[in-house]
Amino acid sequence: MLKTIDLKKMYTTEEVETTALNNVNLEINQGEFVAIMGPSGCGKSTLLNLLGLLDNPSGGEYHFLDHEVSKYSERQRANLRKNNIGFVFQSFNLIDELTVFENVELPLLYLKYSSAERKKRVHETLELMQIMHRKNHFPQQLSGGQQQRVAVARAVIANPKLILADEPTGNLDSAHGDEVMKMLTELHEKGTTVIMVTHSPAYAEFAQRIIHLFDGHVVTENIKEKFYV
Repeated sequence: MLKTIDLKKMYTTEEVETTALNNVNLEINQGEFVAIMGPSGCGKSTLLNLLGLLDNPSGGEYHFLDHEVSKYSERQRANLRKNNIGFVFQSFNLIDELTVFENVELPLLYLKYSSAERKKRVHETLELMQIMHRKNHFPQQLSGGQQQRVAVARAVIANPKLILADEPTGNLDSAHGDEVMKMLTELHEKGTTVIMVTHSPAYAEFAQRIIHLFDGHVVTENIKEKFYV
């Protein structure tokens, strides 16, 4: 599904040049559940941004769905991204002025779905995420766990091939964190590829593979004999 070859990302200011990623090589197949771990500042979120086509690398190659995308323009990246990738963030990134229904509906507006199809899909997804009873509430009226349910619903509403989750349990207590991991596991079992950044060894155990980053490098990769659910 995706492959990187000597992927690099540099950040340059007038005074200093920082290497966030240095010669990262990885390959992830359709339908895998992969966890990315490492200390703060090691490049985990930078890697996720590149894999999610939110940014371009400074060097190397990135192949996504048989396209070499490392030098794509923002418009090209956006077109590929909106049809294939869903994002789940630690901070939820919901729009406070929109209701739960409207937040989840938003990706379908960009994809120009009809009003009837949008309503049908949103209702089905809210039911799936067990948050339908809150469809007319605003994000500030929800608990952290409920907000993350809405964020996951928004991420999956257009049936993306890939879900990228950046510390999706980071702002949640253990009970709500477990709920989010259960949702990601269920999505994976239905065939969605999931790549998750996490600091939690316990939550990394939900994945089939664990990739460890350190100082912008892949230092170890564990392929588990058993997939724990």
